[in-house]
Amino acid sequence: MDKIVIEGGTPLSGQISISGAKNSALKLMVACLLTDEVLTLTNMPNLRDTRFLGHLLENFGVEVKDGDKKHNGHLSLHAKTLSSTTAPYDLVRKMRASFNVLGPILARAHKAKVSLPGGCAIGARPVDLHLNALKAMGAEIELSEGYVIATAKGGLKGAEITFPFISVGATEHAMLAAVLAKGETVLNNAAREPEIVDLAKCLNAMGAKISGAGRSEITIEGVEKLGGTTYAVVPDRIEAGTYALAAATVGGAVRLVNVRSDHLGSLWPLIAQAGAKVTMDENSVLVERHGTPIHPVDVETQAYPGFPTDLQAQFMAMVCLADGVSIIRENIFENRFMHCPELSRMGANITVTGREAIIRGVPKLKGAQVMATDLRASASLIAAGLAAEGITEVGRVYHLDRGFEQIEVKLGNCGARIKRVSE
Repeated sequence: MDKIVIEGGTPLSGQISISGAKNSALKLMVACLLTDEVLTLTNMPNLRDTRFLGHLLENFGVEVKDGDKKHNGHLSLHAKTLSSTTAPYDLVRKMRASFNVLGPILARAHKAKVSLPGGCAIGARPVDLHLNALKAMGAEIELSEGYVIATAKGGLKGAEITFPFISVGATEHAMLAAVLAKGETVLNNAAREPEIVDLAKCLNAMGAKISGAGRSEITIEGVEKLGGTTYAVVPDRIEAGTYALAAATVGGAVRLVNVRSDHLGSLWPLIAQAGAKVTMDENSVLVERHGTPIHPVDVETQAYPGFPTDLQAQFMAMVCLADGVSIIRENIFENRFMHCPELSRMGANITVTGREAIIRGVPKLKGAQVMATDLRASASLIAAGLAAEGITEVGRVYHLDRGFEQIEVKLGNCGARIKRVSE
């Protein structure tokens, strides 16, 4: 099993190109199940999760072809026929996003059997909202031995669906199912994330009729058939935010390119409040901090356009070194402070009470052996290690590989003393 070894204390200086968004790419890949024509995705990130989903899609008879990585990661997906409508436990348990194959298969084949999902252990993320949306569209759902068995005789039908709370996954899943449903589907209290907009744009390019994506009400007029298309995955706002926060934490100057700065409107003012300088132009964002202290900043996670839960751990690493007390409130997931004990091993002063973490800034962090507990937590430990004195070893980096493409290479190109070691 690999680990990341970091010798901290070196400011970052250089340029980092942001990859395609993991959280968008996975749902765009699933969209191939809705058509018998070829879906080609460009700007695809090369991640453990995308490779894993490719294997799952092959289980359904999808022809998956990787393009030349020198040309922005082309991926060709062709579900000419569905050779299977079953997603077995072994192929779903490792990644929660796999569950979103249920809706497209049900929409196209009118039946599906999909194992209940796995993924990062960051709190209860029930699939009730997903299943209730499919039921509203006329699906019959049975739970048996850890599987969801769904049927829709005659196909799915349009419906008005109101989510009791905002859910990105449930919104995406309902969109994927509704595009082939008969009639109009309206999603109320829908998620507004950029990844929702990206999925809608891709589906519309395939012939779907979706309006309102990015707002709280989305309307989908069902169509009989979707076609193929070529579509570029949106840049990853979480990867961009992670490197921006690393630069603010460690110091130096890092320019982010291939970035959508407007997708991180909640982050930039907070980084500036913490004492870093943020300069944006049309195609890039420059984050700098040269010797100025890190100031304490309070933040709470919210659904988009609020501060993203996927940047909470990385933000905490930064304010661990602030010259005062910061409070972080986690409103999305109830168990997303598992990185706190690992940061404490490095000398951080963190007190967790329920959904709040109180971070009393310390003058310095010290290198230690730490363990990644989930995808985003692993990135916070990397940032902390870059800023710490001495050597930090981050174990369980398979979490990291799920969502960050060559993080040690990108940071190394900016002067970080970081390497991957096989144990």
